Amino acid sequence: MTRLGVNIDHVATIRQARLTTEPDPVAAALIAELAGADGITIHLREDRRHIQDRDLSLIRRVIHVRLNLEMAATEEIIRIALKERPDAVCLVPEKRAELTTEGGLDVAAHGKSLKQGIRRLRHKGIEVSIFVDPDPRQVIASKELNADAVEIHTGAYAEAKGKAQARELERIHRAVQTAREIGISIHAGHGLTYRNVSRIAAIPEIEELNIGHSIISRAVLVGLERAVREMKALVNP
Repeated sequence: MTRLGVNIDHVATIRQARLTTEPDPVAAALIAELAGADGITIHLREDRRHIQDRDLSLIRRVIHVRLNLEMAATEEIIRIALKERPDAVCLVPEKRAELTTEGGLDVAAHGKSLKQGIRRLRHKGIEVSIFVDPDPRQVIASKELNADAVEIHTGAYAEAKGKAQARELERIHRAVQTAREIGISIHAGHGLTYRNVSRIAAIPEIEELNIGHSIISRAVLVGLERAVREMKALVNP
């Protein structure tokens, strides 16, 4: 069975638009858990544009499912992760000007700068995944850094259409095959929606999908509980 991690960042985005107290991402995390989410994913960005330190601390205390913290591998955020002890972290690239994460980490080129942070996190019992493009080189480089998992960036697949999407799906399959051969766990996410998730969810080696924007967008219309249940049904038909 594929785990569904529900990313609730954009609940906080709505709150931060008015710098008020609602909607509360802590409440959203609890509703998503009750609706069947296997985990909650949040991204504590350096600029704190949506999730705040308070959100991470409270969510860590109240949910019973897996907490996955997306984060840049900076000293500040590593220290926060070591203090709050999420079940897992996913190391992602981060640019202040971007609307959302634009691509995977270039682990093959910059692995040395990640090595110590990964070691510190794993030493505290925190599972570490690295967000990478569907490139076998990046998967292998992640394994060499002793990461527990890779999260394959599905954004190019999600944006492509027709034959281009088929090519992107094949890239994902190749990256998954490499990960399976070298023995590193496989997650996936970014840009996945109710319309395009099925072909990714059908790849048996993928253990976890992390999906946010599409679920929160649907929740605006039908409610968060229903939105999570509908996605869960597509991920595990």
